[in-house]
Amino acid sequence: MTDYTQLRRLIKEASTITVLTGAGVSTASGIPDFRSAGGLWSEDRSREYYMSNRYFQKDPVDFWRKYKEIFRIKLLKGFQPNPVHFFLKDLERIGKKIYIVTQNVDGLHKAAGSNQIIEYHGSLDTASCPRCGTKIKLDEILANETPLCPMKECGKIVRPDIVLFGDPITKHGEAEAFIQSSDLLLTMGTSLQVSPFNLLPEYAVFELNMKSAIINREHTMMDEVFQCRVHGELSEIVTLLHRDLVKDTW
Repeated sequence: MTDYTQLRRLIKEASTITVLTGAGVSTASGIPDFRSAGGLWSEDRSREYYMSNRYFQKDPVDFWRKYKEIFRIKLLKGFQPNPVHFFLKDLERIGKKIYIVTQNVDGLHKAAGSNQIIEYHGSLDTASCPRCGTKIKLDEILANETPLCPMKECGKIVRPDIVLFGDPITKHGEAEAFIQSSDLLLTMGTSLQVSPFNLLPEYAVFELNMKSAIINREHTMMDEVFQCRVHGELSEIVTLLHRDLVKDTW
């Protein structure tokens, strides 16, 4: 944690911060990481095939069975925001403008009360009918093994509102717009292995010459992009930042 002092100074001096977040932000809420050692995708790479648009089109009934199992949908309501989520909300409370671009699909930034959020890979909270566009919420997703469009004239199997493997990314431009409006890029809890999300730090640093910092438990292949690098348990680092910057305790 040798760069902690620099990290604290960068956050303190920034007025508008774009925060890129990944699975490491939600592990303290009981949600497993995806791509680190022992993570969800590293344990069984076949899950990438089953969580693809191709498989949804091939067998939507089995897709939904596997989807609910892999993402622990029945447990989703039991997951609660943790101190990392609340720290970002508290930065807003002390007057900073916080833009969040998250890879996570768990909805916990919203649950913590953050206002400006781009869910880069979508959300587990809803699903949409591919025919008529009708949306259903989590309760309706849980009500049936295979969720159907509630419109009587339709009845088609709905599709979850997350980016499946093989889907295009539609929110990259919005994320870049957040970054353009900021004076600090803060990256938290992501290994930055997934493209095009991992292009955002390079865009901020090399094209916009923006100040930047990364907090992550492990080193990443993109660490050298960042001006400031702090490695360690995210919850411990955020506890220190909250004490030093927000000036109160949870």
